[in-house]
Amino acid sequence: MSNERFDSVWDAIETTSAQAENMRLRAMLMTALKDYIAREELTQAQAAKLLSVTQPRISDLQRGKIDLFGLDALVNMVADTGQHVEMRISNAA
Repeated sequence: MSNERFDSVWDAIETTSAQAENMRLRAMLMTALKDYIAREELTQAQAAKLLSVTQPRISDLQRGKIDLFGLDALVNMVADTGQHVEMRISNAA
């Protein structure tokens, strides 16, 4: 058994740091979308219409099926809510 430590769960389960970073960003965007839907008290059908996707796509989002969403799609969905995505790049720890 290994006592190896990781900065995040993504670092532990992904094979490269690039894959881990991609998953971390997708998770943040998905969380922002789920929070927005809950805050606005939208049904899945209402959210789907707002985000120009299908209701099953919103179900996938709310169930956290991260492997079904790419960064581009998530950024577009966040923009459709009227929110702004900002990106900051820093040196790795």
